[in-house]
Amino acid sequence: MNKLSPAKTFMASFIGGFTTGMGNGSVFGAALMCALGRGRFDDWGGWYGDAYDPTTFTGFINWCMLVFGAAFTIIMLIALNRHGELERAAEARVTSGAA
Repeated sequence: MNKLSPAKTFMASFIGGFTTGMGNGSVFGAALMCALGRGRFDDWGGWYGDAYDPTTFTGFINWCMLVFGAAFTIIMLIALNRHGELERAAEARVTSGAA
């Protein structure tokens, strides 16, 4: 049985994935700002709900951070699940006596 199933690793994947992904999304936003300046965005954004309006620069970057976070969470879930499968196969090989 896979000891690292998605149900067992969801919170670790969620925290690690969103932390890493949102950090990468913010770096992407900083690189975009350095390369384009404000570009075609008429407004930088605002507070509360305006900060998540994708037609503003801040909202676009916040959405990039959320998308990157979700993507990294999925990548972490897949990686931990496959790692658990490899661990199970290695354990089965050791217990069966095969070298």
